[in-house]
Amino acid sequence: MKVSLNWLKDYVELPEDLSIEDLAYDLTMRTVEVEDVESLKDRFSGIVVGEILSIEKHENADTLWVCKVNVGGERDLQIVCGGQNLFVGQKVAVSVPGAMVRWHGQGEAVEIKSTKLRGVLSEGMICGANELDLEVIFPAAEHDIMDLSDLEKAQPGVNIADAIGLDDYIIEIDNKSMTHRPDLWGHYGIARELAAIYNTKLKKLETFEVTDNLDNYPVEISTKNCNAYSAYVIDNVKVEKSPLDMRIRLWSVDVNPKNNLVDITNYVMLTTGQPTHGFDYKHVESGILVRDANSDEKLELLDGTILDLDPEDVVITDGKKPLALGGVMGGKQDSILADTDSMLLEIASFSPLAVRRTSKRHNVRTDSSSRYEKDIDTARMEDAKNLAFNLLNKLLPDAKIIAKGQAKQHETERNEITVKYDYLNVRIGREITSQEIHDSLEPLGFEIINEDDNEFTVLAPVWRSTGDIQMAADILEEIARMIGYENFSLIAPSIELEAAINQREVNLNHNLHKYFAIRCGFQEVYTYPWVDSHYIEAADIDASEWLELQDAPSPTQSKLRGSLVPGLLEAAVKNLRYKSEFKIFEQAQVFAKGYRTPSSPDEVLPEQKNYLGLLAAGDSPELLFRDLKGSLESMARYNHCTGISFAQEEKPSWADPKVWLNILDKDGEVIGDLGMISPKTAKNSGVKNHYVLIAEFDLDHIESLDSRTNSYESLNQYQVVTQDLNIWVKDEVKWSEIAELVEPLVQKLEFLEIYRSAEMAKDEKSILLRYELSSSDHTLSSEEIEAKNAEIINVLAENLGAKQN
Repeated sequence: MKVSLNWLKDYVELPEDLSIEDLAYDLTMRTVEVEDVESLKDRFSGIVVGEILSIEKHENADTLWVCKVNVGGERDLQIVCGGQNLFVGQKVAVSVPGAMVRWHGQGEAVEIKSTKLRGVLSEGMICGANELDLEVIFPAAEHDIMDLSDLEKAQPGVNIADAIGLDDYIIEIDNKSMTHRPDLWGHYGIARELAAIYNTKLKKLETFEVTDNLDNYPVEISTKNCNAYSAYVIDNVKVEKSPLDMRIRLWSVDVNPKNNLVDITNYVMLTTGQPTHGFDYKHVESGILVRDANSDEKLELLDGTILDLDPEDVVITDGKKPLALGGVMGGKQDSILADTDSMLLEIASFSPLAVRRTSKRHNVRTDSSSRYEKDIDTARMEDAKNLAFNLLNKLLPDAKIIAKGQAKQHETERNEITVKYDYLNVRIGREITSQEIHDSLEPLGFEIINEDDNEFTVLAPVWRSTGDIQMAADILEEIARMIGYENFSLIAPSIELEAAINQREVNLNHNLHKYFAIRCGFQEVYTYPWVDSHYIEAADIDASEWLELQDAPSPTQSKLRGSLVPGLLEAAVKNLRYKSEFKIFEQAQVFAKGYRTPSSPDEVLPEQKNYLGLLAAGDSPELLFRDLKGSLESMARYNHCTGISFAQEEKPSWADPKVWLNILDKDGEVIGDLGMISPKTAKNSGVKNHYVLIAEFDLDHIESLDSRTNSYESLNQYQVVTQDLNIWVKDEVKWSEIAELVEPLVQKLEFLEIYRSAEMAKDEKSILLRYELSSSDHTLSSEEIEAKNAEIINVLAENLGAKQN
């Protein structure tokens, strides 16, 4: 938001020796963050008022003139100009050599130099308004120059900023620093803060009494999203150009002046922070009805946008048709028009949540919606009314209020907060006196209504009672900022370090990242906590119990993830556009219904579980499966944590009917899944011509092991014998079944390969395995080796029907 220093000075008397740099610093330290300060006068360096003394036809150009111009210097300047509205005695804006202007209002600013134009010396430039970016203040025909003849201060040699009232500083404030302060979205609110900071007087807004002896204008509210609505019918108005000082004020803070009636509404909003709107009274048929929109209604806005209205939108109607989108923008057909001679002035208060949702729904954001969504107090409507009618009375003294109507459903009440002295002293770090409390709060509009030795009670001003000031912490902040954070001494906490802290869970997470990224070759990804419904549906996951966001980024991203699978699917689809093989992983929180209080009983959060998800994509499903499964099996060994196992108990919804496993923790509880995505999931998610395998599990079930549980085993001193064995088994036989039978009989067992050939039956497969045999007290003889081989073959034959090849 931009703020004019001259505008602020209308309402607050600032110290005479206060520099603009100090003001920006103090405002940042006490109230809001000042991003930038600009001197408007600096924009017009080298641009002065000139008086045309003579005009002659250019001898080499039909459309150019050679002018003698008095610019207040020792001699007059000769300037060649193409303006079509020049006359002797005219006061104009002259860019002397060295000044920067935009040539014909196009492109970047260029430096003006003395040069010859068509053979005639030109010692400067007589400017059009567009060349100084002032065309909205001084509108003119395309080839006309800016005429300053009617300005009293426009004397030769005077800088143009002084001549037209642009000697001002513009303070740019970071909007994010005042999203919680609806009282600051107008010049009067900032002036109130400055008056408190510098302990100076704040000038009250001038009142305006609207007589009660007026016709009653019908106003009705039939929606919960409008707090109050006032309508004033004003006759005998005339649409014309606003006074120069008002146009300059609006332009200086990036609001284009339109006409006197529209400019009054904008001026009121920029002063008080309360939006207002004017309707052409002839287009309002039978009073005002504020209601929720109908689903079949349309509305053309002032900017020409045609909206299909939603039942959650608030509309201003005349009982028959929508006139405006409540809190956002007026309609094009019924607002102030060029021939308006009577107007209806709207001053209203709307629900901040409703305005924000409507603004986001239709992608229409305005100065009005930005203010309404911060929650403006209803008392501000009176300030806006007073200023609006004082301006109207000044600009159009013949205008007359002929009717008024009001409806109110809610009125902002002042919040009452009780604060204990001990609460303040402990958190601020020193004892705060009663006088400091009074000196800090009262200039800001707070009232201390009760006080004793232990606590005091504060009545917040109405403009701070819509959500900004609610609890003792808010009062603490007000006192601390007004005393000045820089005025508190830093007291470092006392910490005694006795021994190093072994954060086993933190170390485990760190080690797992390194393991999967470095040893296993996975790339880490980060996905949003909200999930696109397209990928939830593609994974066929029942998300009915997943948490929903109140203000979702989009209609399809309303769910908080309860699984990492949809997010990994989306990442796979995006990466498969550029790569045919890759492996990615993500460690992140998933959310579930329930609650937890990690910090204090007052902070209630949903259940959050720490999950790890892995995804591998490529052309060989068998290799991908073994790579992914092997990475998980080796996780315990390389990261010194409890291991996992696999079983088939319940197929995940997204997995292929055959290629899937459940992941079990050390106690045999299912904590996740591993599998290849099914053809259905691949098709619905957009995965084409590639195989994708996914694993995800709950990391909270993986425990870091204490290194002191390790035990020492000496290496075998006798020869180890390696044997390879090729067996034929039925297709349904699993490696885990073979391992369970063979491992107790050998020192080490290893799977080598699986093979199928035409010689085998269709339901058979050949498995090649390798094992090691040894003895702890002697070298095995050939007879012992053959006996052990026979024992292994017999065990496999009896239990699994295996045959030796």
